[in-house]
Amino acid sequence: MSALGPYRTLGRSGLRVSRLGLGTMTFGEAAWGCDAATADALMRRYVEAGGNLIDTADRYAGGGSEEIVGAFLEREGLREQVVLATKYSLGARDGDPNSGGNGRKSMMRALEGSLRRLRTDHVDLYYLHAWDGFTPVDEVVGALDDLVRQGKVRYVALSDVPAWYASRAVTLAECHGRARPIAVQLEYSLAERGVEYEFPAMCEALGTGIVAWSPLGSGLLSGKYAAEGAQGRLALTRDFTPPALAKLTPRNAEIVTTLAEVAASLDRAPAQVAINWVASRPAVACVLLGARNEAQLEQTLDALEFELPADALARLDAATAPALEKPYSWFGWGQGLMNGGMAAHPQAYLARG
Repeated sequence: MSALGPYRTLGRSGLRVSRLGLGTMTFGEAAWGCDAATADALMRRYVEAGGNLIDTADRYAGGGSEEIVGAFLEREGLREQVVLATKYSLGARDGDPNSGGNGRKSMMRALEGSLRRLRTDHVDLYYLHAWDGFTPVDEVVGALDDLVRQGKVRYVALSDVPAWYASRAVTLAECHGRARPIAVQLEYSLAERGVEYEFPAMCEALGTGIVAWSPLGSGLLSGKYAAEGAQGRLALTRDFTPPALAKLTPRNAEIVTTLAEVAASLDRAPAQVAINWVASRPAVACVLLGARNEAQLEQTLDALEFELPADALARLDAATAPALEKPYSWFGWGQGLMNGGMAAHPQAYLARG
């Protein structure tokens, strides 16, 4: 067994991954990330701890992250030991509308660049990085299947897409004998629980695993932001962070306080509690760790070595539960009109844990 927990199959597939993966968005980012030497140390420690999923993207550091990962795996002879994942969609060049997005032309171009930077002839897991809002889903499914048949990709997956889009992609793939997406990568943390409206139930029904990114809310839940004026990625990028990604809000400040109190009661670091909570959620197959230095990684590698008590879970859930908007708010109330006075049906995808 891995020190990071027992390996799990990713979705309905034969691909086995550790419960904690290593995200590499920090690799090669000068302002808020780490240099190549530090990145090498992070990957080496992660693999030593039993981790086997390294996740990157053509967008990270303008391709620099893939270059660092590829050089390390080649130098250390670890390419076949590691489940190597990368993504396409967001690497567009100015003035070239087809150099980004989800279409076949963008996908094929992006994969060739990723393979070159990663120093390999195939990737184990290839993601659509984000929904572009217009490319037909059957085009994406067909093009991803072509890459599998060409031997350049082993498994395919989706990231940051609507639930209806993901469910349609899986269904089309199954109906037409195409390579089916085995995972959906989504932002998921105590500070970002919107995925719970649809995705856990969808993933369990369709056999896709959730790969959670940013389980610490871009560092918000690491513990450092409990102090006024704390510095870190969120503080350094505050001035140019899109509103949709802003984390330094009054509500999140309350979540940080509650998390710190629960962590102290368990004699654990806030980051460990936050990651443990995400890893225990329904349909979550793997949680991606992100780090800028070895100390950060070392702390989070121990996040699965304990079980959160029921009272701690209840407190965290109560402090972070998302508001139920329609139609979701109707489902619980409407049960009374459908069950003839008998016990209500469990709210399978609204509040499972």
